[in-house]
Amino acid sequence: MSRVLETFLDLVRIDSPTGRERTVAESLVAMLSSAGCDVRFDDTTALTGSDSGNLLAVLPGTAPGRVVALSAHMDCVQPCEGVEPFVSDGFVRSAGETVLGGDDKVGLAAIVEAVRRLAEADAPHPDVRVVLTVSEENGLRGAKALDASECVADLCLVLDADGPVGGIVTAAPTHYTFSAVFAGRASHAGVEPEKGVSAIAMAAEAIGAMALGRLDDTTTANIGTIGGGSATNVVAPRCEVTGECRSLDPDRIEDVRAAMDAAMRDAAAARGGSVEVDWTLEYGGFSLDDTAEALRIVEDACRAIGVTPRRFATGGGSDGNIFASHGMPTLVLSSGMSKVHSVDEEVAVAELERLADLLVAVVDRARA
Repeated sequence: MSRVLETFLDLVRIDSPTGRERTVAESLVAMLSSAGCDVRFDDTTALTGSDSGNLLAVLPGTAPGRVVALSAHMDCVQPCEGVEPFVSDGFVRSAGETVLGGDDKVGLAAIVEAVRRLAEADAPHPDVRVVLTVSEENGLRGAKALDASECVADLCLVLDADGPVGGIVTAAPTHYTFSAVFAGRASHAGVEPEKGVSAIAMAAEAIGAMALGRLDDTTTANIGTIGGGSATNVVAPRCEVTGECRSLDPDRIEDVRAAMDAAMRDAAAARGGSVEVDWTLEYGGFSLDDTAEALRIVEDACRAIGVTPRRFATGGGSDGNIFASHGMPTLVLSSGMSKVHSVDEEVAVAELERLADLLVAVVDRARA
């Protein structure tokens, strides 16, 4: 059994649901420290609600070059407690009714293995920074809480995309969410419905006026939840709606957000009610130029290990969105995992080993 596979199996057996990452973090501290890293935690628990800070480590360089940051998140989605992995036909899967935890312990294991190899090798290497975040799965909270001074590198690799190694996310969307509360007036639905103002009817009219789903190649919009009313014989005085919109185009997203907002306000006014809409920018988008040096380095490293690089844009967000907002050239890499967030999740052993190879090859090409 390869060392990186053994590390991965050890990590997935450690419970680390969102907010309870401390145990796996302490295990990672031991691994990184023994490889020669300077390791510490930041003080962000009050902001994230986790029992651990983000784990930050540096493998000091032995030669000048571009600083490379390697990042993954320590939390997993439920059900992720009591994971018992097994290896069969070249894949790692969960033996029970849990997720495997490859998202994102594939990234954690590959980073640990890369750091170990770099520390053991005679070849010179530049500084390598390791950023392992908490609470990624519930809104990128760990990355958002991270001080901007920690987000300094010439190249940042976030190991958090599914698919075979070689996939490179070069663009990700801006993402807005909203929570709206429609207010009307209650009345008896059978005796005097004309005296009531239905908040549910307002919400329905607003939703009906919105363009939803895939709006174009780069833009989506969705209504996530709707709820209100108390009984069939009461005209509902209150209705709550949540939703979102995302786009790779920074101008398009603002147009879509404005249109959704206007649909809600217009519907409320037309029916004699009101609405309060609270918008939240979950994260800004990023797009790396086709000629960026960071992209060239990663693609050269892919070819060096016998992998064909594949560039693609995603409609999902990751810690990479946050790191990119601090000015770090950031790429999110496919890490060999598939069927994530399900009990059918699996990771090909060959992909896990290939991912560690890729990280070492990137650092080697980052030398001056």
